Amino acid sequence: MAGTTEQDAPSARRTLISGPGTLLVWLYGVMVVGAVSRSAVQIATDFARAPLAYTLSAIAGLVYGFITYSLVRGGERARRAALVCCAAELAGVLVVGTWTLVDPSAFPDTTVWSEYGMGYLFIPVLLPLTAMYWLRRARTAPSAAPGTG
Repeated sequence: MAGTTEQDAPSARRTLISGPGTLLVWLYGVMVVGAVSRSAVQIATDFARAPLAYTLSAIAGLVYGFITYSLVRGGERARRAALVCCAAELAGVLVVGTWTLVDPSAFPDTTVWSEYGMGYLFIPVLLPLTAMYWLRRARTAPSAAPGTG
């Protein structure tokens, strides 16, 4: 049955990047570029001003990168890893977003997740919710019954 596994793997991979999955890959890719480039410039030029904020933006960029890679890679294992990462991303957005509202002095400069991503049109809080919904729906369908394909 090794042939069945080889046939199932490509279809499982396609399910993550078809339909809404394609838009998610595109949006996560944009967020990778935005978060990583912003934090790289900030860390290189003025790290002492707001080390926590700039480090958190860099971490956000890495998380976005891993989720993008997982969505493109596809398969059940990648889907589960992306789901866990999206949950961690959402937790980070909620914690950092709340922290920036409760204690703004802790963040002399904003992060990607400040104020729940307001500087990024709230995409940082909406994206993991949308991705988790999609990833739960994109669960690999059970194999066809023996003798049907």
